[in-house]
Amino acid sequence: MAIVDVTIIPIGTESPSVSAYVADIQKVLKEYKDVGKIDYQLTPMNTLIEGELPVLFEVIQAMHEVPFEKGLARVATNIRIDDRRDVKRQMADKVKRVESLLQEDE
Repeated sequence: MAIVDVTIIPIGTESPSVSAYVADIQKVLKEYKDVGKIDYQLTPMNTLIEGELPVLFEVIQAMHEVPFEKGLARVATNIRIDDRRDVKRQMADKVKRVESLLQEDE
């Protein structure tokens, strides 16, 4: 299972706010989650998605298309992939591990 950090950047919007685009992208992610293909987490600066790598590439393409579907002519998408294959870990497992190390230090 891989974890992907994705930032979709709509270019040429009428306003500096892009929250409407983010909301529409989150709807796409919810559809994939509802059928059990991915899990995801919205953050203030990006979205984290976990799942099988081929599915994640499909999801990223669907996300990338959203601003085009809303009429924009240009979109930039930044992707960072963490694909560790020696162990199976989910996003929550990685956070719990760090938190447990912090508690050991107290």
